Amino acid sequence: MDGGRARGHGNSLIAVAREATTEETSMKIRSSASLLAAIVLLAAPSARCAGYVDVLDAPAQTSALASQRLLNGAALAGNRVVVVGQRGHILYSDDRGRTWTQASVPVSADLLAVHFPTASKGWAVGHSGVVLATSDAGKTWVKQLDGRSAAQAMIDYYEQQGADAATRSEAKRFADEGPDKPFLDVWFDDDRVGYVVGAFNLVFRTDDGGAHWVPWFDRTENPKRYHLYAVRRVGGDVYAAGEQGIVLKLDATAQRFRAVRTPYDGTYFGITGKPGSVLVFGLRGNVYRSADGGASWQKVDTGIPVGVTGATLTTDGRIVLVSQAGHTLVSSDSAATFAPVASDPPIPAAAVAAVGPNTLVVAGPRGVQTSRLP
Repeated sequence: MDGGRARGHGNSLIAVAREATTEETSMKIRSSASLLAAIVLLAAPSARCAGYVDVLDAPAQTSALASQRLLNGAALAGNRVVVVGQRGHILYSDDRGRTWTQASVPVSADLLAVHFPTASKGWAVGHSGVVLATSDAGKTWVKQLDGRSAAQAMIDYYEQQGADAATRSEAKRFADEGPDKPFLDVWFDDDRVGYVVGAFNLVFRTDDGGAHWVPWFDRTENPKRYHLYAVRRVGGDVYAAGEQGIVLKLDATAQRFRAVRTPYDGTYFGITGKPGSVLVFGLRGNVYRSADGGASWQKVDTGIPVGVTGATLTTDGRIVLVSQAGHTLVSSDSAATFAPVASDPPIPAAAVAAVGPNTLVVAGPRGVQTSRLP
């Protein structure tokens, strides 16, 4: 029930961060975050006077063109396909992507990722720290968390736990800066235990289906607070990955994400794989594979020079990768090798979900489209 996705939106800070290819550029982007927050705060009074309503409080508007606009995430809810995107748009299809119905969504923040651990229960995340949940396979959604409540949850939790002064100060800083930080991915093991990850090392975990979210900001070996773009279970292990080549692996005993070294120091957008073979993929066509639980990694030749932005598994066990320029790559040998599949015209992709062995639903800047595999 997995679809892969990239993390970004048009003019957002995170979309720019996705394209950072050097440490210098990344640091410039990070330093601009406080300036961006200040501009938003200065603009807020005049916006409110003009009848401004925060995207966290404004439901997504119905649009006949929603399926043709930017969509960032895709997943399967049983036989249903669900996609998420800009302005809180969530759509679902029960006919393998031929027709789409827009869901009822309580926010209009841009959404970046979606995951269904069961056919009926799913979660979506996005900008302004939004976490949404559904129990009817994506028809209607409720808000479980946003940047405001997430920041307060961090403050309360770390005070109750007697955390060190640096951790408490960091939690307060998140609250003071406002709900401007996105969650970039979501993954649930079942309908109760799940994780959301995001910008500047944001990590939250739930073990009650999202009724309560616990911050794991202090449980990662990520001292530079790199953005985390992806979280996934592959085989018996849970991994997170993000900018500057960071890959983390969950130590279930210690309940901490431990750093795993890979040969690449550029950004990873996603994680995929199957038991015995885990892949991380990202900028400039870079894909790395581990067959030993992350102890060692080998580069996989993709033959493409652009970002690999999404991944999915077909029902017959093949691994599919898609790129921001419209490439489709398929592996039948647990990701040891990939072969290109022609698509005419190419479909620039942010996310992909396999419907059956030969049909892909591709979401991206041109909306949602379908393509065929041989």
